Amino acid sequence: MLNQIFAALADPSRRVIVERLARGPASVSELAQPLDMSLPAVLQHLAVLESSGIVKSEKAGRVRTCRIERTALETVADWVAERRASWERRFDRLEALLAEQEREEREDKKRGKR
Repeated sequence: MLNQIFAALADPSRRVIVERLARGPASVSELAQPLDMSLPAVLQHLAVLESSGIVKSEKAGRVRTCRIERTALETVADWVAERRASWERRFDRLEALLAEQEREEREDKKRGKR
């Protein structure tokens, strides 16, 4: 699922759609307005976003309304948070190691070893 979400978000036009939907539900025609493409092309982008689970749509009469599916974006946020925590732990260990080396170098200089 995560691979599909990242693949869907890789396209700039789809990111524009997601950014718009983050402000609230919108019709397909509203989503198409800022994009320089045909309505069928917008529908193809929406199909990719729907298949990845990022967007849900409902049709009422002739109007298809789309909305963000927050659980998909929360999946991405959780994954990013885990990676960030892992890197922060690594940087913390590196910082501690460098601080220890600096302390040892200062002590060596005090004793006249350098």
